[in-house]
Amino acid sequence: MHQYIPNSDASKAAMLADIGAADIEALFASIPKQVRQNGDINLPTAMSEMDVIRHIKSLANKSISTETHTCFLGAGAYDHFTPSVIDHMLLRQEFYTAYTPYQPEISQGTLQAMFEYQTMICMLTGMDVSNASVYDGASAFGDAALVACNSTRRSEVMVAQSANPQYRAVLKTYAQFNDIKVTEFGHADGQIDMADIAGKITDSTAAVIIQSPNFFGIIEDIAQAAELAHSRGALLIVSCDPISLGLIKPPGDLGADIVIGEGQALGNGLNFGGPYLGFFAVKDKLLRKIPGRIVGETTDRNGKRGFVLTVQTREQHIRREKATSNICSNQALNALTAAMYLTALGKHGLSEVAHQCIQKANYAYNRLIDTGLFSPVFSAPFFKEFALRYNGDIAELNAKLLEQGIIGGYDLSSDYPEYKNTWLLAVTEKRTKAEIDTMIEKVVAS
Repeated sequence: MHQYIPNSDASKAAMLADIGAADIEALFASIPKQVRQNGDINLPTAMSEMDVIRHIKSLANKSISTETHTCFLGAGAYDHFTPSVIDHMLLRQEFYTAYTPYQPEISQGTLQAMFEYQTMICMLTGMDVSNASVYDGASAFGDAALVACNSTRRSEVMVAQSANPQYRAVLKTYAQFNDIKVTEFGHADGQIDMADIAGKITDSTAAVIIQSPNFFGIIEDIAQAAELAHSRGALLIVSCDPISLGLIKPPGDLGADIVIGEGQALGNGLNFGGPYLGFFAVKDKLLRKIPGRIVGETTDRNGKRGFVLTVQTREQHIRREKATSNICSNQALNALTAAMYLTALGKHGLSEVAHQCIQKANYAYNRLIDTGLFSPVFSAPFFKEFALRYNGDIAELNAKLLEQGIIGGYDLSSDYPEYKNTWLLAVTEKRTKAEIDTMIEKVVAS
Protein backbone atom coordinates (compact mmCIF):
# COMPACT_ATOMS: atom_id res chain seq x y z
CA MET A 1 0.00 0.00 0.00
CA HIS A 2 2.81 2.42 0.92
CA GLN A 3 5.60 0.96 -1.18
CA TYR A 4 7.84 4.03 -0.94
CA ILE A 5 7.77 4.22 2.88
CA PRO A 6 10.54 1.92 4.22
CA ASN A 7 8.78 0.79 7.43
CA SER A 8 8.58 -2.92 8.22
CA ASP A 9 5.37 -4.52 9.48
CA ALA A 10 6.96 -4.79 12.92
CA SER A 11 7.87 -1.09 13.07
CA LYS A 12 4.37 -0.11 11.89
CA ALA A 13 2.82 -2.28 14.60
CA ALA A 14 5.11 -0.73 17.25
CA MET A 15 4.21 2.84 16.21
CA LEU A 16 0.49 2.06 16.16
CA ALA A 17 0.73 0.50 19.60
CA ASP A 18 2.52 3.59 20.98
CA ILE A 19 -0.27 5.92 19.87
CA GLY A 20 -3.06 3.53 20.77
CA ALA A 21 -4.37 2.91 17.26
CA ALA A 22 -5.65 -0.49 16.24
CA ASP A 23 -4.53 -0.19 12.61
CA ILE A 24 -3.60 2.35 9.95
CA GLU A 25 -7.27 2.81 9.04
CA ALA A 26 -7.84 4.25 12.53
CA LEU A 27 -5.54 7.16 11.67
CA PHE A 28 -8.08 8.36 9.12
CA ALA A 29 -11.23 7.82 11.18
CA SER A 30 -11.91 11.58 11.36
CA ILE A 31 -12.20 11.77 7.56
CA PRO A 32 -15.74 10.92 6.36
CA LYS A 33 -15.74 7.79 4.21
CA GLN A 34 -17.77 9.47 1.47
CA VAL A 35 -14.92 11.88 0.70
CA ARG A 36 -12.15 9.29 0.73
CA GLN A 37 -10.64 7.82 -2.41
CA ASN A 38 -11.98 4.32 -2.99
CA GLY A 39 -10.00 2.02 -5.21
CA ASP A 40 -7.15 2.92 -7.52
CA ILE A 41 -6.66 6.42 -8.88
CA ASN A 42 -7.43 6.61 -12.59
CA LEU A 43 -3.92 7.23 -13.87
CA PRO A 44 -2.49 6.34 -17.29
CA THR A 45 -0.19 3.37 -17.62
CA ALA A 46 3.53 3.79 -16.99
CA MET A 47 5.61 5.46 -19.69
CA SER A 48 9.29 5.45 -20.54
CA GLU A 49 11.36 8.51 -19.66
CA MET A 50 11.45 9.55 -23.31
CA ASP A 51 7.66 9.29 -23.59
CA VAL A 52 7.16 11.24 -20.36
CA ILE A 53 9.37 14.07 -21.62
CA ARG A 54 7.48 14.15 -24.91
CA HIS A 55 4.15 14.18 -23.04
CA ILE A 56 5.18 16.97 -20.65
CA LYS A 57 6.44 19.10 -23.55
CA SER A 58 3.15 18.64 -25.38
CA LEU A 59 1.30 19.89 -22.29
CA ALA A 60 3.69 22.84 -21.89
CA ASN A 61 3.17 23.84 -25.51
CA LYS A 62 -0.51 24.43 -24.75
CA SER A 63 0.42 27.26 -22.38
CA ILE A 64 0.45 30.87 -23.49
CA SER A 65 3.49 32.77 -22.25
CA THR A 66 5.85 35.57 -23.19
CA GLU A 67 7.93 32.94 -24.97
CA THR A 68 5.08 32.21 -27.38
CA HIS A 69 3.29 35.58 -27.54
CA THR A 70 4.22 39.26 -27.72
CA CYS A 71 3.22 40.81 -24.40
CA PHE A 72 1.77 44.28 -23.81
CA LEU A 73 0.25 43.39 -20.44
CA GLY A 74 1.60 45.05 -17.31
CA ALA A 75 -0.49 46.16 -14.33
CA GLY A 76 2.18 45.25 -11.79
CA ALA A 77 4.26 42.53 -13.49
CA TYR A 78 6.36 43.32 -16.56
CA ASP A 79 8.03 41.52 -19.45
CA HIS A 80 11.58 42.90 -19.34
CA PHE A 81 14.67 41.41 -20.94
CA THR A 82 16.90 39.33 -18.67
CA PRO A 83 20.58 39.10 -19.72
CA SER A 84 21.65 35.47 -20.21
CA VAL A 85 24.52 35.88 -17.74
CA ILE A 86 21.99 35.95 -14.89
CA ASP A 87 20.64 32.46 -15.53
CA HIS A 88 24.17 31.12 -15.91
CA MET A 89 25.18 32.59 -12.56
CA LEU A 90 21.98 31.69 -10.70
CA LEU A 91 22.22 28.04 -11.71
CA ARG A 92 25.51 27.69 -9.85
CA GLN A 93 24.67 25.47 -6.90
CA GLU A 94 26.06 27.84 -4.26
CA PHE A 95 23.59 30.51 -5.47
CA TYR A 96 20.62 28.39 -6.45
CA THR A 97 20.38 26.86 -2.98
CA ALA A 98 20.72 30.26 -1.26
CA TYR A 99 18.38 30.64 1.68
CA THR A 100 18.12 32.35 5.04
CA PRO A 101 21.39 32.09 6.98
CA TYR A 102 20.35 31.03 10.48
CA GLN A 103 24.01 30.88 11.52
CA PRO A 104 24.81 34.05 9.59
CA GLU A 105 28.51 34.52 10.30
CA ILE A 106 29.24 31.17 8.66
CA SER A 107 27.50 32.18 5.42
CA GLN A 108 29.77 35.04 4.43
CA GLY A 109 29.10 34.67 0.71
CA THR A 110 25.33 34.82 1.17
CA LEU A 111 25.64 37.79 3.53
CA GLN A 112 27.90 39.70 1.15
CA ALA A 113 25.45 39.16 -1.70
CA MET A 114 22.65 40.56 0.49
CA PHE A 115 24.84 43.48 1.53
CA GLU A 116 25.61 44.36 -2.09
CA TYR A 117 21.89 44.11 -2.92
CA GLN A 118 21.04 46.48 -0.06
CA THR A 119 23.69 48.94 -1.21
CA MET A 120 22.33 49.01 -4.77
CA ILE A 121 18.75 49.51 -3.57
CA CYS A 122 19.88 52.47 -1.42
CA MET A 123 21.72 53.99 -4.38
CA LEU A 124 18.70 53.46 -6.62
CA THR A 125 16.10 54.87 -4.24
CA GLY A 126 18.15 57.64 -2.62
CA MET A 127 17.58 56.16 0.84
CA ASP A 128 19.91 55.43 3.77
CA VAL A 129 19.03 51.85 4.71
CA SER A 130 17.60 48.85 2.87
CA ASN A 131 16.63 45.46 4.22
CA ALA A 132 17.48 42.22 2.41
CA SER A 133 14.00 42.17 0.79
CA VAL A 134 10.51 41.04 1.77
CA TYR A 135 8.05 38.74 0.00
CA ASP A 136 6.78 41.04 -2.76
CA GLY A 137 5.65 44.57 -3.57
CA ALA A 138 2.23 44.06 -1.97
CA SER A 139 3.60 42.88 1.38
CA ALA A 140 6.13 45.73 1.33
CA PHE A 141 3.17 48.09 0.88
CA GLY A 142 1.47 46.72 3.99
CA ASP A 143 4.68 46.51 6.04
CA ALA A 144 5.50 50.13 5.23
CA ALA A 145 2.18 51.24 6.74
CA LEU A 146 2.95 49.30 9.93
CA VAL A 147 6.38 50.92 10.16
CA ALA A 148 4.83 54.36 9.78
CA CYS A 149 2.22 53.73 12.48
CA ASN A 150 4.77 52.22 14.87
CA SER A 151 7.23 55.08 14.45
CA THR A 152 4.73 57.94 14.64
CA ARG A 153 2.46 56.25 17.20
CA ARG A 154 -0.52 57.15 15.04
CA SER A 155 -3.27 54.88 13.77
CA GLU A 156 -4.36 56.15 10.35
CA VAL A 157 -2.82 55.95 6.89
CA MET A 158 -3.91 57.62 3.66
CA VAL A 159 -3.45 55.83 0.36
CA ALA A 160 -3.87 56.96 -3.23
CA GLN A 161 -6.65 55.34 -5.26
CA SER A 162 -4.17 55.45 -8.15
CA ALA A 163 -1.96 52.89 -6.34
CA ASN A 164 -2.09 49.23 -7.39
CA PRO A 165 -5.55 47.87 -6.38
CA GLN A 166 -4.05 44.59 -5.19
CA TYR A 167 -1.56 46.44 -3.01
CA ARG A 168 -4.38 48.47 -1.50
CA ALA A 169 -6.30 45.27 -0.78
CA VAL A 170 -3.30 43.82 1.06
CA LEU A 171 -2.89 47.08 2.99
CA LYS A 172 -6.50 46.87 4.17
CA THR A 173 -5.95 43.28 5.32
CA TYR A 174 -2.89 44.37 7.34
CA ALA A 175 -4.82 47.31 8.75
CA GLN A 176 -7.83 45.25 9.78
CA PHE A 177 -5.80 43.23 12.28
CA ASN A 178 -3.67 46.11 13.53
CA ASP A 179 -6.45 48.62 14.33
CA ILE A 180 -5.33 50.98 11.58
CA LYS A 181 -7.78 53.21 9.74
CA VAL A 182 -7.22 53.40 5.97
CA THR A 183 -8.45 56.49 4.12
CA GLU A 184 -8.24 56.70 0.34
CA PHE A 185 -7.80 59.89 -1.65
CA GLY A 186 -8.58 60.46 -5.29
CA HIS A 187 -6.81 61.52 -8.44
CA ALA A 188 -7.23 64.23 -11.04
CA ASP A 189 -6.05 63.69 -14.62
CA GLY A 190 -4.48 60.45 -13.40
CA GLN A 191 -2.28 62.11 -10.75
CA ILE A 192 -2.95 62.25 -7.03
CA ASP A 193 -5.37 64.98 -6.02
CA MET A 194 -3.33 67.21 -3.68
CA ALA A 195 -6.44 69.13 -2.62
CA ASP A 196 -8.09 65.86 -1.58
CA ILE A 197 -5.04 64.97 0.53
CA ALA A 198 -5.04 68.39 2.17
CA GLY A 199 -8.73 68.06 2.97
CA LYS A 200 -8.46 64.58 4.50
CA ILE A 201 -5.11 64.53 6.30
CA THR A 202 -5.31 64.89 10.08
CA ASP A 203 -3.04 64.89 13.12
CA SER A 204 -3.78 61.16 13.41
CA THR A 205 -2.35 60.41 9.96
CA ALA A 206 0.80 58.31 10.20
CA ALA A 207 1.60 58.25 6.50
CA VAL A 208 0.53 59.27 3.04
CA ILE A 209 1.12 56.38 0.62
CA ILE A 210 1.49 56.96 -3.11
CA GLN A 211 2.78 55.04 -6.11
CA SER A 212 4.96 56.60 -8.80
CA PRO A 213 4.71 55.71 -11.61
CA ASN A 214 1.20 54.88 -10.43
CA PHE A 215 -1.12 52.09 -11.59
CA PHE A 216 -2.03 54.16 -14.65
CA GLY A 217 1.68 54.48 -15.47
CA ILE A 218 1.70 58.19 -14.61
CA ILE A 219 4.58 59.93 -12.82
CA GLU A 220 3.53 61.65 -9.59
CA ASP A 221 4.74 64.88 -7.96
CA ILE A 222 6.54 63.26 -5.04
CA ALA A 223 8.01 66.48 -3.66
CA GLN A 224 4.61 68.14 -3.27
CA ALA A 225 3.15 65.02 -1.67
CA ALA A 226 6.07 64.95 0.79
CA GLU A 227 5.49 68.58 1.70
CA LEU A 228 1.81 67.95 2.39
CA ALA A 229 2.52 64.86 4.51
CA HIS A 230 5.31 66.44 6.52
CA SER A 231 3.24 69.56 7.22
CA ARG A 232 1.03 67.41 9.48
CA GLY A 233 3.82 65.27 10.93
CA ALA A 234 3.08 62.27 8.70
CA LEU A 235 5.56 60.20 6.72
CA LEU A 236 5.55 59.83 2.95
CA ILE A 237 5.69 56.28 1.60
CA VAL A 238 6.43 55.88 -2.11
CA SER A 239 5.97 52.64 -4.02
CA CYS A 240 7.90 52.81 -7.27
CA ASP A 241 9.05 50.89 -10.34
CA PRO A 242 12.81 50.31 -9.90
CA ILE A 243 13.39 50.50 -13.67
CA SER A 244 12.01 54.05 -13.72
CA LEU A 245 14.74 55.09 -11.27
CA GLY A 246 17.27 54.70 -14.05
CA LEU A 247 15.80 57.88 -15.51
CA ILE A 248 13.66 59.60 -12.87
CA LYS A 249 14.98 61.35 -9.76
CA PRO A 250 14.88 58.94 -6.78
CA PRO A 251 12.07 59.37 -4.22
CA GLY A 252 14.59 59.76 -1.41
CA ASP A 253 15.87 62.97 -3.00
CA LEU A 254 12.30 64.30 -3.19
CA GLY A 255 11.35 63.89 0.48
CA ALA A 256 10.16 60.28 0.76
CA ASP A 257 10.66 58.63 4.16
CA ILE A 258 10.05 55.06 3.01
CA VAL A 259 10.55 53.74 -0.52
CA ILE A 260 9.18 50.33 -1.46
CA GLY A 261 8.25 48.44 -4.59
CA GLU A 262 8.16 45.24 -6.57
CA GLY A 263 11.58 44.00 -7.69
CA GLN A 264 10.31 41.51 -10.29
CA ALA A 265 11.47 43.75 -13.14
CA LEU A 266 15.08 43.46 -11.94
CA GLY A 267 16.00 40.29 -13.78
CA ASN A 268 13.25 38.09 -12.32
CA GLY A 269 10.93 36.39 -14.79
CA LEU A 270 7.15 36.72 -14.70
CA ASN A 271 7.02 33.14 -13.39
CA PHE A 272 3.23 32.95 -13.76
CA GLY A 273 2.85 35.28 -10.77
CA GLY A 274 5.82 34.58 -8.54
CA PRO A 275 7.97 34.23 -6.59
CA TYR A 276 8.95 37.90 -6.60
CA LEU A 277 10.65 40.18 -4.10
CA GLY A 278 9.69 43.39 -2.39
CA PHE A 279 12.40 46.00 -1.88
CA PHE A 280 12.17 48.13 1.26
CA ALA A 281 14.33 51.18 2.00
CA VAL A 282 14.08 53.90 4.64
CA LYS A 283 15.78 56.96 6.09
CA ASP A 284 18.18 56.40 9.00
CA LYS A 285 15.61 57.45 11.61
CA LEU A 286 13.51 54.37 10.79
CA LEU A 287 16.37 51.87 10.90
CA ARG A 288 15.10 50.02 13.97
CA LYS A 289 11.51 49.88 12.75
CA ILE A 290 11.84 48.08 9.43
CA PRO A 291 10.94 44.38 8.96
CA GLY A 292 13.10 41.64 7.55
CA ARG A 293 16.86 41.30 7.70
CA ILE A 294 19.61 43.87 7.46
CA VAL A 295 23.17 42.82 6.67
CA GLY A 296 25.94 45.01 8.06
CA GLU A 297 29.62 45.31 7.16
CA THR A 298 32.16 44.94 9.96
CA THR A 299 35.65 43.65 10.72
CA ASP A 300 36.66 40.56 12.65
CA ARG A 301 39.20 40.49 15.49
CA ASN A 302 41.99 40.26 12.92
CA GLY A 303 40.80 43.38 11.13
CA LYS A 304 39.45 41.51 8.10
CA ARG A 305 36.28 42.63 6.35
CA GLY A 306 33.20 40.61 7.23
CA PHE A 307 29.41 40.65 7.18
CA VAL A 308 26.79 39.95 9.81
CA LEU A 309 23.04 40.22 10.33
CA THR A 310 22.45 43.31 12.41
CA VAL A 311 19.61 45.14 14.20
CA GLN A 312 17.72 41.87 14.36
CA THR A 313 13.96 42.43 14.60
CA ARG A 314 12.60 38.93 14.09
CA GLU A 315 10.46 37.32 16.74
CA GLN A 316 12.90 34.38 16.77
CA HIS A 317 15.65 36.70 17.99
CA ILE A 318 14.01 39.17 20.36
CA ARG A 319 10.90 39.36 22.52
CA ARG A 320 7.82 38.81 20.37
CA GLU A 321 6.13 42.02 21.54
CA LYS A 322 9.22 43.98 20.43
CA ALA A 323 9.55 42.26 17.04
CA THR A 324 8.76 44.11 13.83
CA SER A 325 9.02 41.08 11.58
CA ASN A 326 8.27 37.37 11.45
CA ILE A 327 9.48 36.92 7.87
CA CYS A 328 10.88 33.42 7.48
CA SER A 329 11.99 33.59 3.86
CA ASN A 330 13.45 36.83 2.57
CA GLN A 331 13.32 35.82 -1.11
CA ALA A 332 17.13 35.66 -1.03
CA LEU A 333 17.43 34.09 -4.49
CA ASN A 334 15.17 36.74 -6.05
CA ALA A 335 17.11 39.52 -4.32
CA LEU A 336 20.35 37.96 -5.56
CA THR A 337 18.88 37.98 -9.07
CA ALA A 338 18.11 41.68 -8.71
CA ALA A 339 21.67 42.38 -7.56
CA MET A 340 23.07 40.44 -10.53
CA TYR A 341 20.78 42.32 -12.92
CA LEU A 342 21.81 45.73 -11.59
CA THR A 343 25.48 44.71 -11.68
CA ALA A 344 25.25 43.37 -15.24
CA LEU A 345 23.56 46.52 -16.55
CA GLY A 346 25.35 49.11 -14.45
CA LYS A 347 24.00 52.63 -14.08
CA HIS A 348 24.32 53.42 -17.78
CA GLY A 349 22.62 50.18 -18.82
CA LEU A 350 19.71 50.73 -16.43
CA SER A 351 19.35 54.28 -17.72
CA GLU A 352 19.22 52.95 -21.29
CA VAL A 353 16.52 50.41 -20.37
CA ALA A 354 14.43 53.16 -18.78
CA HIS A 355 15.01 55.44 -21.77
CA GLN A 356 13.89 52.78 -24.22
CA CYS A 357 10.77 52.04 -22.14
CA ILE A 358 9.61 55.66 -22.16
CA GLN A 359 10.45 56.18 -25.86
CA LYS A 360 8.72 53.01 -27.05
CA ALA A 361 5.69 53.58 -24.83
CA ASN A 362 5.23 57.07 -26.24
CA TYR A 363 5.62 55.76 -29.79
CA ALA A 364 2.89 53.14 -29.21
CA TYR A 365 0.68 55.73 -27.48
CA ASN A 366 0.80 58.16 -30.41
CA ARG A 367 0.40 55.44 -33.05
CA LEU A 368 -2.70 54.05 -31.35
CA ILE A 369 -4.31 57.49 -31.11
CA ASP A 370 -3.55 58.06 -34.80
CA THR A 371 -5.71 55.04 -35.69
CA GLY A 372 -8.80 56.98 -34.58
CA LEU A 373 -9.89 53.99 -32.49
CA PHE A 374 -8.50 55.34 -29.23
CA SER A 375 -8.66 58.59 -27.28
CA PRO A 376 -6.49 59.83 -24.40
CA VAL A 377 -7.75 59.31 -20.86
CA PHE A 378 -5.09 61.39 -19.10
CA SER A 379 -2.71 64.12 -20.23
CA ALA A 380 -0.16 63.72 -17.41
CA PRO A 381 3.31 62.33 -18.27
CA PHE A 382 3.78 58.55 -18.09
CA PHE A 383 6.70 56.15 -17.99
CA LYS A 384 6.21 52.75 -19.68
CA GLU A 385 2.49 52.24 -19.19
CA PHE A 386 -0.47 54.29 -20.39
CA ALA A 387 -4.26 54.23 -20.56
CA LEU A 388 -6.37 54.80 -23.68
CA ARG A 389 -10.13 54.70 -24.16
CA TYR A 390 -11.19 52.28 -26.93
CA ASN A 391 -14.28 52.88 -29.06
CA GLY A 392 -15.18 49.19 -28.87
CA ASP A 393 -15.15 46.33 -26.38
CA ILE A 394 -11.81 45.71 -24.60
CA ALA A 395 -12.51 42.04 -23.81
CA GLU A 396 -13.33 41.34 -27.44
CA LEU A 397 -10.22 43.21 -28.61
CA ASN A 398 -7.95 41.26 -26.27
CA ALA A 399 -9.51 37.96 -27.36
CA LYS A 400 -8.88 38.73 -31.04
CA LEU A 401 -5.29 39.80 -30.37
CA LEU A 402 -4.64 36.62 -28.41
CA GLU A 403 -5.66 34.60 -31.45
CA GLN A 404 -3.01 36.54 -33.36
CA GLY A 405 -0.24 35.74 -30.87
CA ILE A 406 -0.45 39.01 -28.92
CA ILE A 407 -1.19 39.44 -25.21
CA GLY A 408 -3.11 42.71 -25.06
CA GLY A 409 -3.46 45.31 -22.35
CA TYR A 410 -5.32 45.34 -19.05
CA ASP A 411 -8.99 46.30 -18.86
CA LEU A 412 -8.98 49.13 -16.31
CA SER A 413 -12.71 48.80 -15.66
CA SER A 414 -11.91 45.60 -13.74
CA ASP A 415 -10.71 47.80 -10.88
CA TYR A 416 -11.98 51.23 -11.88
CA PRO A 417 -15.59 50.96 -13.15
CA GLU A 418 -15.53 54.61 -14.20
CA TYR A 419 -12.99 53.74 -16.90
CA LYS A 420 -15.13 51.52 -19.08
CA ASN A 421 -13.41 50.18 -22.23
CA THR A 422 -10.10 51.67 -21.12
CA TRP A 423 -6.96 49.82 -22.10
CA LEU A 424 -3.85 49.90 -19.89
CA LEU A 425 -0.90 49.02 -22.10
CA ALA A 426 2.69 48.32 -21.00
CA VAL A 427 5.59 48.76 -23.42
CA THR A 428 9.02 47.73 -22.13
CA GLU A 429 12.44 47.88 -23.75
CA LYS A 430 11.85 44.30 -24.93
CA ARG A 431 9.20 45.35 -27.45
CA THR A 432 10.57 46.10 -30.91
CA LYS A 433 9.20 48.68 -33.32
CA ALA A 434 8.07 45.81 -35.57
CA GLU A 435 6.14 44.20 -32.70
CA ILE A 436 4.45 47.50 -31.82
CA ASP A 437 3.55 48.14 -35.45
CA THR A 438 2.21 44.59 -35.84
CA MET A 439 0.07 44.98 -32.72
CA ILE A 440 -1.41 48.21 -34.10
CA GLU A 441 -2.12 46.58 -37.47
CA LYS A 442 -3.96 43.74 -35.74
CA VAL A 443 -5.94 46.24 -33.65
CA VAL A 444 -7.03 48.12 -36.76
CA ALA A 445 -7.91 44.87 -38.52
CA SER A 446 -10.02 43.68 -35.59
